Amino acid sequence: MPPRPRAVIVGLDGVPHRLIERYASDGTMPNLGAILATGTLRRMASSIPEISCVAWSTIITGRNPGVHGIYGFMNLRPGTYQFSFPAFGDLKAPPFWEEMPDTRAAIVNIPGTYPARTMNGVTVSGFVALDLARATYPKHLIPELERLGYRIDVDAAKGHSDIDAFLRDLDATLEARIRAARFLLARERWDIFFLAFTGTDRLSHFLFEAFENDAHPRAGAFRAHFKRIDGYLGELYETVGADDLLVLLSDHGFDLVETEINVNRALADAGFLKIASPTRDSFEGVGEGSRAFALDPARIYVNLRGRYPRGCVDPGDRERVARDVAGALQDLSVNGRPVIRSVFSREELYAGSRIAEAPDLVLLPRRGFDLKGRLAAPALVSRGVFTGMHTHDDAFLFVRSSAIPPSEIPAAPWVGDVRALVERGLAG
Repeated sequence: MPPRPRAVIVGLDGVPHRLIERYASDGTMPNLGAILATGTLRRMASSIPEISCVAWSTIITGRNPGVHGIYGFMNLRPGTYQFSFPAFGDLKAPPFWEEMPDTRAAIVNIPGTYPARTMNGVTVSGFVALDLARATYPKHLIPELERLGYRIDVDAAKGHSDIDAFLRDLDATLEARIRAARFLLARERWDIFFLAFTGTDRLSHFLFEAFENDAHPRAGAFRAHFKRIDGYLGELYETVGADDLLVLLSDHGFDLVETEINVNRALADAGFLKIASPTRDSFEGVGEGSRAFALDPARIYVNLRGRYPRGCVDPGDRERVARDVAGALQDLSVNGRPVIRSVFSREELYAGSRIAEAPDLVLLPRRGFDLKGRLAAPALVSRGVFTGMHTHDDAFLFVRSSAIPPSEIPAAPWVGDVRALVERGLAG
């Protein structure tokens, strides 16, 4: 009987399809170029909203947010305007490796898997893990990870004040991640090895203009980070057998930020939101008479009576108010340029037992407009330090499997297709 196929899955957080094509063909990532020649590369659609916690939750469960229940990095506690931050225990659909009882997995740095929990294999949780002790299962791995200098994440705060210090920290975090991956790959028995590099997202937020402009003073540093990843991809590829499944993917794409749009200011200007005295750790600034407000990134919630302390919209009027808000935001423009590409109702996007927790509307912006949910922004338009923003329609998916003909890989996949492909590739 032939050996059972294994799966190697590598995530490159926030890496757009067009970067993969460019760097694979121009010599920046020669190992990636060689790997792509062995399988099928597709442009992939992300989740809506196109943020990592939602996209990775969809990737690992194969379910839409209406089932898995993750809609953003930050929600409001029931019956309040106080923030809550979803963790792994809030994911209401199991990740695929937990539904494969005879399959042993090594899960390294996958966002949304903190705190780590008992499983058949090993986990080192990813963003937004707070400490290594709770991010690691089983616990006996902690001393070895500490010896390897493992880092959960780069110190992104450095990017706001000293970009060169940020780049040094980014590369040190990457090297520590690779050391840990080598250790786990060699030491552990695994059927699935699933690793994500998340520094690519952090790098693109601060320096995506360095990808777009070869004359940028840090274009070389941007490219060098991907060269380091490429070196490890070549090393990792040597462990992949002829009948094994190899998947490379990103959770969303990236593009240049031209302008930040403060959605709550747009709601206030249109008369839907009354802003009182906002605080940093809540939305208590949602004032009396507010009919709607926005949480990052552009999730619109109708301020329902009975759901929120100062809710003023009767449940029977929810859909009407949502339509009114959608119409106002669809017409939003800056300097004559329309801002919003699409406005979706929750019923258009989601289905499942958790849909009541979904935002009433979700916005997708046009290119260059980065939508923000700050409550206290004084103006509609602002500009921060980020030069890159997430995009919905330019993630990538690469699959190499002897069990999956290229014709049976979706021509236009979305992140929810990944689980089924992994299950099929492992079935052989």
